[in-house]
Amino acid sequence: MLLLLSLIVGCSSQGSNVDNSGDSSDNGKVSLTMNAWGNPAEIKVYQRALDGFMKENPDINVKLVPVPGDQYEQKLLTQIQGSKGPDIFYSYEPTIAKLIETDQVQPLNDYLSSEESYTKAEDFPEGLWGPAKEDGEVYGITTDANPMVMYYNKNVFKEAGIKTPQEYYDEGNWNWNTFKEVTEQLRAAGKSGFIMENWWAHWYSWVWSNGGRIFDEEGNFVLDKDEKAQEAIKFMADLVKEENAVYAGSLPQGQGSDAMFMSNQVGMLAAGRWFEPSFNQNKSLDYDYIYWPSNTGKNEPVGVPVAYMTVNKKSKNVEEAMKFLSYYTGAPGQRDRLAEGGSALASHPEADADVKTTIEHSNYLTEARDNGFTHGSPLAYDAQIPGLSTEMEDTFDLMFLGKQDADKTIDKLVETITKYLNEAK
Repeated sequence: MLLLLSLIVGCSSQGSNVDNSGDSSDNGKVSLTMNAWGNPAEIKVYQRALDGFMKENPDINVKLVPVPGDQYEQKLLTQIQGSKGPDIFYSYEPTIAKLIETDQVQPLNDYLSSEESYTKAEDFPEGLWGPAKEDGEVYGITTDANPMVMYYNKNVFKEAGIKTPQEYYDEGNWNWNTFKEVTEQLRAAGKSGFIMENWWAHWYSWVWSNGGRIFDEEGNFVLDKDEKAQEAIKFMADLVKEENAVYAGSLPQGQGSDAMFMSNQVGMLAAGRWFEPSFNQNKSLDYDYIYWPSNTGKNEPVGVPVAYMTVNKKSKNVEEAMKFLSYYTGAPGQRDRLAEGGSALASHPEADADVKTTIEHSNYLTEARDNGFTHGSPLAYDAQIPGLSTEMEDTFDLMFLGKQDADKTIDKLVETITKYLNEAK
């Protein structure tokens, strides 16, 4: 999980203590501030959309204020509660749920259905709304998407002399049995088969791939009686216990799954598109995407990590802020940011044709986005309960480290989730 956050969140040296009390800047323009996390390269990508918007709307000036990722939520919540919050800002899934509950963010339905908006709510896949939509009202829009797929190293498979995941997939036989078979063959060839990680998009992708549910389509907790979900947890545990997968949490400090993949030490790992830019810089690396192995005979939903953009309800320029949000998250802004390549997929399908990728089976990314669900959706409801996701990570960590078996892990998950749900009532 730390690796994911470092890649998605990044960091920046600039602060974000911005007062939005002024409603105009030099030359009579309306001034907006936008807070976002990101490393310097990501900030440049974001700026392309700001430039595109300001070119079309010369009467509105938008200032991008980068905030270090490890300080982002704390600073944002402090500012929003006071008078120095940004007009528009990025938000994590659990954060937007808090802001909606405390009435800090602007409802967007009316604006999105107006002629002034660059995009409409119905333009986006339903599974991406998650906690940003409550009782039919939209409060935030995904800036892009990173659906979970598996990467496989073609050189490692060729060296081991075994069939690739794509060959199994073409035969209609890419399931848990063949996944386990492949990892066993890779281990026999002196390689690691798979990197097992411990965060929500991994757990849920495995559970859903077996037709199981931890939470159902209405957000009801069902793990205690869902045998398919319990089977998935046991499968994850067995992969690590039998050494067909390496637990990322047990790797030596400084050794990441991406480095192992690029150095041909491991055959497969799972992630969104965020590894693609660095992998493509390694000219000796030959890899492809494959959909998550399924036990149901069809491609099941996967986890889709996202960030949301939303509007500060206290902004003195709410209309202009919503106009900018609709551009940035709509097809025009996503084209501006992603057309030259990037580490994410468009969340607006109309921008897909402009997203550049050289990976042969990048279609699995778009299918996964359209099938998948973000954290805080009913099927991954834990993000709606403060602190629950962290408790679940801690419980899974003990299992992956071999300190408790799968049955005890399931019992502990049931106990923990039930406790948090009862306390949240």
